[in-house]
Amino acid sequence: MARSPKYQQVADDLRAKIASGTYPIGEPLPSTSALMSGYDVSITVARAAIKQLQAEGLAEGQPGKAVYVVGEPGPSQPSAEFSEITRRIEDLREALDSAMTQLDARVSELEKKIRR
Repeated sequence: MARSPKYQQVADDLRAKIASGTYPIGEPLPSTSALMSGYDVSITVARAAIKQLQAEGLAEGQPGKAVYVVGEPGPSQPSAEFSEITRRIEDLREALDSAMTQLDARVSELEKKIRR
């Protein structure tokens, strides 16, 4: 299973910290340089993580100032990968149920033949 991109990992951690109250609404998130050193990531990764939070409506930037927390994350939604795995499991269950029904019918037929 593939790991999520580094910017996503940083955004996930920041999101969890927002949810836990480490970064409450109205407070600034760490600066880009603080994110770079704290997570050992490049400026591109740090900026992408912040953009992710902004796109989700959790943070807003103030030009020349900082990026502030403006919302808390809602209930988490399953990832596309999780949804795909769940769909495949359901498909396998249906196929197995169908195969078991066919097998039961065959066994019943064989039992009838043996009893004759």
